[in-house]
Amino acid sequence: MTAAWRRLKPTALALIVPLLLLAFWQMATANQWTRLIPTPYQVAEYMVDFAWGGIYDDAYSATLLTHLLASMSRVYGGFALAAMFALPIGLLIGRIPAARMVLDPFLQLMRPIPVTAWLPLSMILFGLGAKSAFALVCLGAFYPILLNTVFGVRSVDPKLFEAASMLGCKGNAQFFKVVLPAATPSIFTGLRLGLGLAWFVIVVGEMTGVPQGLGAVIMDGRTLSRTELVICGMIVIGVAGYISDRIVVATGNRLLRWSLTHHG
Repeated sequence: MTAAWRRLKPTALALIVPLLLLAFWQMATANQWTRLIPTPYQVAEYMVDFAWGGIYDDAYSATLLTHLLASMSRVYGGFALAAMFALPIGLLIGRIPAARMVLDPFLQLMRPIPVTAWLPLSMILFGLGAKSAFALVCLGAFYPILLNTVFGVRSVDPKLFEAASMLGCKGNAQFFKVVLPAATPSIFTGLRLGLGLAWFVIVVGEMTGVPQGLGAVIMDGRTLSRTELVICGMIVIGVAGYISDRIVVATGNRLLRWSLTHHG
């Protein structure tokens, strides 16, 4: 019994807050504290129709997979592009003082600008549609990866370089055998934050006139005053983002089993 509870305890504790929120939601709608929010049952019913159809048979019935795959392609594509740029730039800034002096001031100047402020400019540069959404997701994921990469490289203990030199590891070899391994836990933290922010930004990115995507569904729901559609889109984004995060955490834990400081 004790062993079974030990296995179930993390799941049970994780369900406390969602169940309390669900109970409050049910109580609020049952007592008509608001008439604009549907009940949990209504949302669940529409979620079934959104996924498989057969209940309402409207334009959104049985379209969940289509919208999810469209958003996933933009999220993972934009995230991969952001990582492709942010990782080498972060390594340069963290390792080479001249690169830090040249690049860091400009990047720190651009970093406080919110992704929403880039929305009009992205539509001008890339037009309405998927390219603009892709660019905004890439921009949103870029800075968490960059900053954590820089932090990881600059936080390498100088004693590690001394120890490596004593063992005959010098010059560029130290970068691959000392800097990269020591910075990898922080880099994985940046990747995790970047992917989470990519899912966060996808709603903004899909405001640019894309026909398919979870962000587009949420915007359509707002336009049509269909709150249940908005909530369904939010739930799917939350679940997809959570699964993505768990995949990154599991990958990081597997690759960094040697690290005492990394634990997702």
